[in-house]
Amino acid sequence: MRIALTGSTGLIGTALIRSLEADGHRVTRFVRRAPRGEDEAAWDPKRQRVDTRALAGCDAVVHLAGAGVGAHRWTEAYKREIRESRVLGTTAVAEAVACLDTPPRVLVSASATGFYGDAGDRVLDEDSPPGRGFLAGVCQEWEAATAPATEAGVRTVLIRTGLVVSRSGGAWGRMFPLFRLGLGGPLGNGRQYWSFISLRDHIAAVRHLLDTPELSGPVNLTAPEPVTNREVARTMGRVLRRPALLPAPAPALRLVLGELASDVLSSQRAVPRRLLDSGFRFAHPDVESAVRAALTPQGRASGR
Repeated sequence: MRIALTGSTGLIGTALIRSLEADGHRVTRFVRRAPRGEDEAAWDPKRQRVDTRALAGCDAVVHLAGAGVGAHRWTEAYKREIRESRVLGTTAVAEAVACLDTPPRVLVSASATGFYGDAGDRVLDEDSPPGRGFLAGVCQEWEAATAPATEAGVRTVLIRTGLVVSRSGGAWGRMFPLFRLGLGGPLGNGRQYWSFISLRDHIAAVRHLLDTPELSGPVNLTAPEPVTNREVARTMGRVLRRPALLPAPAPALRLVLGELASDVLSSQRAVPRRLLDSGFRFAHPDVESAVRAALTPQGRASGR
């Protein structure tokens, strides 16, 4: 296949490109600077400009780009950056796809389990309603921005991703050094559910979605066994053979992180009903196997 991709330098984008190219697929990376080769094309999400010539003839588009939620303290300016990078960028990609004479067969567009807000211990599948709060609102706008592609008849898949277990980046990547030093532990009361997925399973799931024409709409990209944050801490300590007893009280998190603490302390017990119903099988269905996989070279994810 020929596949166009945004967010190519991120944790998931890098691993996905490695997996696709290893199997002989051709990937065109959309970049926000001047292209440096035939495998790159230009786009400007804020100005909603996309080089549609590079999209012509593509079988699929995978749209992953967006400002990192945990990259900075949530000032009003950065919250605006989080929202605009997702909504404006997704609108640009969806409209570019929709205007093609021969559009791609599928658009896979990023979203997050933050869509469900803070849902306590309630089990969440793709039919669960949206939650409240900043990230839940962003996710709803983010997903709605794909409408031009859907209306043009393009099969559109919204991947509601949980926490990706990897040493190479993301929130989990920042936890590994702390736990190795014996400085890890539960966050807040530790009872909030974390929906996670190994990097290898995430890449395999995206490829499954590209190859499964029956799937469209929201799909939870999470392992089938979400666990509490306290169990995550215990597992990290057990696998790394380090104490994991130092709690981070909620007031301290709010003092250090500001409004971002509400995301860290929120609970989403999301399950991948649609993935499982479509026949997808997880290599790492539980948190311990996901953490152990992240410590191996294979944990860098070829995806298949």
